[in-house]
Amino acid sequence: MGDSNKQHKYRQEIQQMMYVSGESGEPSVETTAMIEEIVRQQVVEMLRNCTELAARRGSRSITINDLIFLIRDDAPKVSRLRTFLSWKDVRKSAKDSDDKNAEGDLGVADDNGGGVMQSGPAVEEAAKKNKKAKVKLPWEPSSYYSQEVPERDDEEDEEEEEMNHITLQRLRKADERTKAMTREEYVTWSEYRQASFTYRKGKRFREWAGFGIVTDSKPSDDIVDILGFLTFEMVQTLTEEALKIKEQEDLWKERSGGENNGTKKRKLAQGLFDPPNEGRTPVESRHIQEAFRRLQTRPKKSRAMLNGTNLQQRTNLRLF
Repeated sequence: MGDSNKQHKYRQEIQQMMYVSGESGEPSVETTAMIEEIVRQQVVEMLRNCTELAARRGSRSITINDLIFLIRDDAPKVSRLRTFLSWKDVRKSAKDSDDKNAEGDLGVADDNGGGVMQSGPAVEEAAKKNKKAKVKLPWEPSSYYSQEVPERDDEEDEEEEEMNHITLQRLRKADERTKAMTREEYVTWSEYRQASFTYRKGKRFREWAGFGIVTDSKPSDDIVDILGFLTFEMVQTLTEEALKIKEQEDLWKERSGGENNGTKKRKLAQGLFDPPNEGRTPVESRHIQEAFRRLQTRPKKSRAMLNGTNLQQRTNLRLF
């Protein structure tokens, strides 16, 4: 049991991520351990595939583009990841400019004793540097040309529109989860949104993910941040799918009137003054296992291409 606790290092973080994803109950150790193992398998598979991509380029170091290339078919996720990287670059640029301004102000004094306000071209140049830049990917058609089409401020591409649609759906789900919360519960939910596998846990994450074993390259901070972003998405996807499965199961039990026995009893309707039903139980490991099985199911289009051939279907781990 002690070895199992040492092996599974992210129970608290997974509980917080599950809470943000809609699981208000306290999942068992077995459930969080299964989620952690599934996420770890996904990370190891991503690192292994990135190492193969880097070897094809004749390099031993994996890059950000290698990671994004693995999830290129999931356009909404790629768009959210690009936005994440863009705002990260904005924060870094703003911090660097603030540091430079602070150093410059140390040697400047005003006759009236007040601070010196920057204006004109300097402010405009700083604003351009702090503007959210679009992340370019080498396999996009726009990267094939030496000249780029100038962007308009009021222009939104299809990926941004799709991302906005997905973002609105997630905001709608978050609103449904939080609208009945008390102030204390909402504060807890807001804090749990900051849960991460990587933030201030870089050394632990590198050991957990198998850096140095799966891949020889030393990961950059950007790669670790991307993996932290993706691991949160994995836990959220697993939890939401498991909640759907449990909701279907509970609905079937409610209609059949029985748990696992074959006898079907008629369930009386809930009266106005009847005592409330027992609290909802959290998702179990079997729900997580079924959710993972469904997420591993290949699309019909990819399976149909192999009909009438002697080729075997791929059994590699599918990233989600």
